[in-house]
Formats: sequence, C-alpha cells, structure tokens
Amino acid sequence: MPTLVFGHKSPDTDSTGSPLIWAWYLSEIRGTPAEARLLGTPNTEAAFVCKRWGFAEPAIIADVSADDTVVIVDTNNPAELPPSINDANVVQIIDHHKLTGGLETAGPIDITIKPLACTATIMHNLMGENAAKMPEGIKGLMLSCILSDTLEFRSPTTTDQDRQLAESLAADLGLDIPSYAAELFEAKSDVSAFSDAELIRMDSKEYEVGGKKFRVSVLETTAPKIVLDRQASIMASMPAVAAEDGVDEVLLFVVDILAEQATLLVPNDLVKTVAEKSFDANVSGDSVVLPGIMSRKKQIIPNLKL
Repeated sequence: MPTLVFGHKSPDTDSTGSPLIWAWYLSEIRGTPAEARLLGTPNTEAAFVCKRWGFAEPAIIADVSADDTVVIVDTNNPAELPPSINDANVVQIIDHHKLTGGLETAGPIDITIKPLACTATIMHNLMGENAAKMPEGIKGLMLSCILSDTLEFRSPTTTDQDRQLAESLAADLGLDIPSYAAELFEAKSDVSAFSDAELIRMDSKEYEVGGKKFRVSVLETTAPKIVLDRQASIMASMPAVAAEDGVDEVLLFVVDILAEQATLLVPNDLVKTVAEKSFDANVSGDSVVLPGIMSRKKQIIPNLKL
C-alpha cells in the first residue's frame, strides 16, 4: 500500500499542494510509493491551483486505520486530523505551526517543524539538491503554497527564505509574482457558491482559551464586501455550526488582503470580550476592524484572551 500524505481538515492551498509535492518526492526521488489525500473539500484557491498546474484534486478520506502508513504535513494537531490517526503508522511530520501534542506513534519518527511561513518551503529545504529535479508542475504548486500562506509576502509570518524561494521559483516558471498572486487571490475571493456554514468552516481551526472552545475561522479575500454583505446571515448560522462542531463559539475574521486588516464579526458579548481583551479593540457594534491583523498563526491565536 502507498504511503498516504495529507494535511489538516478544511484544506487550503498549502494543505492541498504540500501533500502533492511530498508524494511526488517520496515516489519519484525516494522510491517510496506515496499518494496525496485530503481531509475535506479544498477551498476555491486550492482547487484553482490544482487545475492551473495540471493535478487532479487528491481523494478525500474520512479516517485512517492501523494498516495505513502516513506522513502528516502542515499540522501536528490531532483535532485537525482523522479520528483514528493514533492507530495509523505515522512515519513523518512536516509542519510550520506550534507543537500541539497528543499524537502517539508506534516508534520514533522523522519530525521537522520550522518557523517558516509555508510547509512547502520546509519541503524544499529537506529535498536538498534533489529540489533541482522538481518538474514544472511541482514548482508551480510550491510557488502557489508560498504566495498563499504569505499573502504575497504581506503576512508577518513571511521569512527571507520564503520570499527568496518564491522569487526563484517564479523566475524558473517565467511568472510575474504580483500577476500570479492576483490570480490566486481572485480565486480565493470567489465564495459566492458557498453556504454560510461552509464559509465559517472553510479555513478554520479549533482552539481553547480560558476554558472555552472556539472555532477560529479566517476568510482571506481581496473582496471583503462579498462576505460582509452576508454578515447577518453568517452570524445567524454561527450557533448551529458551533453546536455541530462541539465548540462554544465561532470567531470569524474576514482578512482584507489589500488593506492589510481584519474585520471580526461580533455576534454576542462573549466575542466582544474576546475582541476587547485580545486586540485592545473598542467594540461598539456587531463587527470591529483590526488594523494590521493578517495572520491567524502569529497574530490571532497567540493573542486570544478571555
């Protein structure tokens, strides 16, 4: 059986592209048959990237078993992984998020967690000289992952390594970064076909603070008005989503990529308290603009308070 490579639930571009990149590396360079998988429907940007670079979207799986050999990328959080992940034979983790804990393995494994903006950048480092063997499609996936995760270098998570690699890949592919990034963000912003619940879950992670469990959702867009025009219905959907997902509350941040700010929807007093204590914000209505807030990993999650 091939090794299965997958990232987190609610797959974005990095959690869709990086499994494809690493499955290629394992299969073609290491001689270990591997296949990419997804833990949900990819967002519109990730779907665009697969099509743009000639890849079929990986098959979606709901769980794994003791018979599966697994490589986990772009997360190490059990809450973002299949229910039976601790039963599988996990042989490697490649990630750029904080160490969460809770994963158990049958034996020692290969773990790489680096403070870079993108999992794909870490993969390039791990490939070493073999990175020169990447075909055009794999290079395109890698560039897309970096531009997506860094919001075209606007995110505070961006490092020199991410930027330099993206610039090198773009040069190899003959692409202009601003033009290609605009294509990515246009695809990311096309959310008109999604229900309110799907929007809330599209790019979200579970996080606990002060004894409360939150679904922390981020919608990155160059057209925030499309989402904010639906604010009333989205907020009305939040209690049902929270109940179904076993969390106390939804925190939804609409990130305006071009204006470099986030709008937090404020449906009740609990979220108002979070906004005021976490971001020193003055909340007077059902939303609040947070200037400079772009990154869930670096600016939102670490600052959450009750």
